[in-house]
Amino acid sequence: MGRRVIFYVQHLLGIGHLRRAATLTRAMSAAGLDVALVSGGHKVPGLDVGGGRLVQLAPTRATDLYFKVLVDENDQPIDDAWRAARRRQLMATWHEFRPHVLIFELFPFGRRQMRFELLPLLDASLAAPHRPVVVSSVRDILVGQEKAARNDEMLGLIETYFDHVMVHGDPQLVSFEETFVHAGRIADKLVYTGYAVDRGGQSGALGRPGHGPSPGPSHNEVIVSAGGGAVGLELLRTAIAARPATRLNHHRWRVLVGIKVPDSEHEALVRAAAPGIVVERARPDFTTLIRNCALSISQGGYNTVFEVLDAGVRGVIVPYAGGIETEQTLRAARLAERGLVHVLAESELTPQALAATIDAAMDAPPTSTAGIDTGGNEKSAALIGGWADGTGW
Repeated sequence: MGRRVIFYVQHLLGIGHLRRAATLTRAMSAAGLDVALVSGGHKVPGLDVGGGRLVQLAPTRATDLYFKVLVDENDQPIDDAWRAARRRQLMATWHEFRPHVLIFELFPFGRRQMRFELLPLLDASLAAPHRPVVVSSVRDILVGQEKAARNDEMLGLIETYFDHVMVHGDPQLVSFEETFVHAGRIADKLVYTGYAVDRGGQSGALGRPGHGPSPGPSHNEVIVSAGGGAVGLELLRTAIAARPATRLNHHRWRVLVGIKVPDSEHEALVRAAAPGIVVERARPDFTTLIRNCALSISQGGYNTVFEVLDAGVRGVIVPYAGGIETEQTLRAARLAERGLVHVLAESELTPQALAATIDAAMDAPPTSTAGIDTGGNEKSAALIGGWADGTGW
């Protein structure tokens, strides 16, 4: 068997964490690593893990914006029996796969709710005859944490269990210490990889056997999205209402609804859509839609933002600011300072304000990554491969 990696990810509300983990899994697999992506969230149709394997744990999700209440796949609160069963499932995967590198997405900087299964796994990794390299994989921006005890807990876990912390970002745009003030205390374990970008989409004309080229999917459309989870409905509603007042009112608009949005809400959006607006569930070919569109309107999640920039299309961002979230607002502000996107605060979201922001974006030149490090896939895979080789077993 080759160099083996277990990559644990738990998405609780949206699917951005899982999508980024899948992108990195494909990169690691392409670099020759044997990767098991272990997912603890709800199933996402069409998830592409490349040559890796997907291990689906009994799923759980959050019912609130503060991640206080977790439920199982039948929407029943999880209990100790459920936790014990899932802990056994995760440990069985660990024993079967025997990884050289064990990666935790976000933990210990988040996902405290999952300590019931993660701490036993970390203890097992320390006690194993062949100890794996233990890595935390985090995005550029963390949720602000004001509790000193919580920060001390994070630092203690890093110092006890973790060999490396990979930050999938560029400090020239946002440094990790801006949202984790104690980053200097783990500087010897911290490494920036650049942003991890899904480049799997197709752009331009597509050939049709016997008919010549035709425009690619979503050619010249407006793509409205709010991630694949259950938030962002107000943005979708407002975009539908704003369309007649924009200069893009003759373009086709495609409104993508998260897979966890209730059917009743989805159907209400369908009824509200005028001719020329397509309302459908979030699609696995999202990156292709972005690469071919005239404009992206989104909440500005990590994945979507850098897919838009990488595609060189114009973007309007209405950052999600529900619950304790500040991540999207901070990132959007930094990009707006560089003139790369147009931003409308969620508190100012109206059809009129959104229409004005859309027209302003169309007056601006197409965007680009503009010197931002977006080599996160390749650098992450190279780092993990090197750490796996360094185990010597």
